[in-house]
Amino acid sequence: MSVLAFDIGASSGRAMLGQLSSRTIEVKEIHRFPNDPVRVGNRLQWDVLRIYHEMKQGLLRAKGQHGLPTSIGIDTWAVDYGLVDRNGELMTNPYHYRDTHTDGVMEQVMKSVPPSEIFERTGIQFLPFNTIYQLASIRQQKPYLLQEAERFLMIPDLLRYFLTGEMANEFTNATTTQLYNPVSGSWDHYLMNSLHIPHGMFHPVVQPGTPVGSLRSSVTEELGIASVPVYTVAEHDTASAVVAVPALDRSFAYLSCGTWSLMGTEVEQPVIHERARELNFTNEGGAYGTYRLLKNIMGLWILQECQRTWEREGLSYSYPELVKMADAAPAFACFIDPDDPLFLPAGDMPKRVREYAARTNQRIPQAEGAIVRCIMESLAMQYRYVLDLTEELSGQKFQGLHMVGGGIHNETLCQWTANAIGKPVWAGPAEGSAIGNMAVQWIAQGELSDIWEARAVIRESFPVKTYEPEDTPLWEDACGVFGQLTRKR
Repeated sequence: MSVLAFDIGASSGRAMLGQLSSRTIEVKEIHRFPNDPVRVGNRLQWDVLRIYHEMKQGLLRAKGQHGLPTSIGIDTWAVDYGLVDRNGELMTNPYHYRDTHTDGVMEQVMKSVPPSEIFERTGIQFLPFNTIYQLASIRQQKPYLLQEAERFLMIPDLLRYFLTGEMANEFTNATTTQLYNPVSGSWDHYLMNSLHIPHGMFHPVVQPGTPVGSLRSSVTEELGIASVPVYTVAEHDTASAVVAVPALDRSFAYLSCGTWSLMGTEVEQPVIHERARELNFTNEGGAYGTYRLLKNIMGLWILQECQRTWEREGLSYSYPELVKMADAAPAFACFIDPDDPLFLPAGDMPKRVREYAARTNQRIPQAEGAIVRCIMESLAMQYRYVLDLTEELSGQKFQGLHMVGGGIHNETLCQWTANAIGKPVWAGPAEGSAIGNMAVQWIAQGELSDIWEARAVIRESFPVKTYEPEDTPLWEDACGVFGQLTRKR
């Protein structure tokens, strides 16, 4: 029973073929492609047609190497979207969430609708690039787009539309817009009306596991393949990653670790109260009636941008080389707050790490290894801080932390995370988003009964490495210093 998962992140995309046989999942990457944004003038945009082209190459490779799958699912990053006109055509290239068109917009929106009311109606954390602020910006700068748009589609909705000709808004991604009301279970027309966002382009939301058409004839004729059914999955890639967390206990904490780090737990009802808003936690939709109480952490983006900066300067380091350099650098010499706005835009990240150190009266790291160590130690300590807050808000005590995603290949970060939280870290699977995507397809087809059977099969199919905490007193002291420097304590 093979299925095809298109797992598309903020830096690369993959076509992954999964086969389920005798309670064992086998996964094979059949196509990988870069997902680089394109800067045109002052705008940073997604090359969404290139992404679609690469998806078709994935279909061709699936046909040529393994035969067509029984179904297809797509997961991507959140918040970004496309607008489709009455002729069914994409109106403009989607903006990248790191584009500057939302600068200052969140603060303007809060003057029209108080933050407490926005959070009460959506349960979503305040991030300057949330879809609500992107649309408010378009309303100011290009109002004709909203006036002429027939449909609003998040990125996986849009790619699915390209493949099938069918339009649907999927639940897990819809909740990230900060325009979806989890209490009413529908788009929040009050917020849309308050910000003059036309709500006619938002259609009813469908759940993961919903059949949403098959490959359209133009695709099958172009590629010379038969039509294949397409399902919605948990289309926010973090939601798919959480499906794949191989937890045995129904009370668990997870960290989806990649360009972004997303830490939280699975809850049956959103946690919407003043303390959650104060801590800027979010309640994003999950699969099968769940919510993800979590917090976004800047993640390995900071390290990736350092790597790109050094490459531009002629210093080409592989990722393992950077980690090895960090291992050799002095411990606890300097800390940053990974979530400081300084680190959100693309740019010269080593310079910004030094700026943060100078601003907080710390020793300024100069060598590449010292900068990498500063970033990785700070991430581990931020994970400790957010895990503590997750326990507070959820009323749960976690025995350890499940880490999934590509970031678990960084074994040093996994170990330092265990050291910082003082609890075991269970790392795996690395392909969490793609595997969760596949699991929802198998559940929809009746091959797996529910999410908990899927998690049991995932745990049996993929190795999970345990990291026990080490040097606990040293890390406790360092976490205290980190908290004081970053004003988290």
